[in-house]
Amino acid sequence: MARILVVDDEPDERFLVGRVLRREGHEVAVAGNGAAALEAVQECRPDLVVTDIMMPVMDGAELIRRLRGDPATAAIPLLAASGDTRLAGAADAILAKPYENHQLVEIVSALLEKGSSGS
Repeated sequence: MARILVVDDEPDERFLVGRVLRREGHEVAVAGNGAAALEAVQECRPDLVVTDIMMPVMDGAELIRRLRGDPATAAIPLLAASGDTRLAGAADAILAKPYENHQLVEIVSALLEKGSSGS
């Protein structure tokens, strides 16, 4: 299906989100902060990025800003999944933690469908 990059500083959260998305048939890559995510984006060219906001090294808000500012990555759909969604900025969608797995799946599906339609 799709290549999805999951960015979160909590290993358990990366594992759980990755498991949910893999069960939906997606290929999942992970990164522990925004700086690592920028490198991963270059390597795996994801169809979607799911990012936490509050992280060390580089937070999700800065990651979103940098991805949006680069013409090569500006069109990648971005989902901010965080306990503090006020800083989500230019994300395409926001999912407040804690959330149910079906909410994650629904938003990811909608963003991927929107992205594949070119809208």
